[in-house]
Amino acid sequence: FPEDVAAVSKALNCPVVAYTYSEPTAFYEYTFETCKQARAAGLKNVVVTCGSIEERPLRDLAPYVDAAHVDLKGFDEEIYRKLNSGKLQTILNTLKLYRSLGVWIEIINLLVPTYTDSPETIRRMCDWLVQNLGPDQPLHFSRFHPQHKLTHLPQTPLATLVRARELARAAGLRYVYIGNAPELPDAETTWCPKCRRAVIERDIFAVTSFQLEQGKCKFCQTPIPGRF
Repeated sequence: FPEDVAAVSKALNCPVVAYTYSEPTAFYEYTFETCKQARAAGLKNVVVTCGSIEERPLRDLAPYVDAAHVDLKGFDEEIYRKLNSGKLQTILNTLKLYRSLGVWIEIINLLVPTYTDSPETIRRMCDWLVQNLGPDQPLHFSRFHPQHKLTHLPQTPLATLVRARELARAAGLRYVYIGNAPELPDAETTWCPKCRRAVIERDIFAVTSFQLEQGKCKFCQTPIPGRF
């Protein structure tokens, strides 16, 4: 039950509850009630979602959500329908609404060969993010591995991931990461946009170096956006 989730999290000294695997909007009522119980217990809530949700339920849920991990699965309406049976514009509306409601969001874009790895599409996506969410919006490019119905495709080449990161940075995004590619150096490192020093270094799921003080770069005191 929702109150049990909050109680167990407190007992285990776990400060955050994540709603994922599978899509939390598929069990919306449970997510909503658990978020309320967790917040009342002083815990944080993170929603891991595809972003396909109507405005009213999102507005109801958002006051209890501290951060959202949103999968933006491409930037072409036709490809979006073909690959995900979803609607791109719905996801874009969700991203803007989350931002307007003060929920911290991080965007994950899975680069699927022949579907979502077009440089032009990536460039358009990044331009939209800068214009609508701002240059401080974190973007994570994730490496595709052949599974389920796409076993005939190769995994995403490392060069494609690096090129995508270059395009995102060129568009003006300051915090761009590469996931599922631990062999790439500094793929998940957060850099201070002013002094260019590494302020957060990661090794897959572990933080190996944290050089922030009260949300600011330890070296030059530049504020680093996020929830720390």
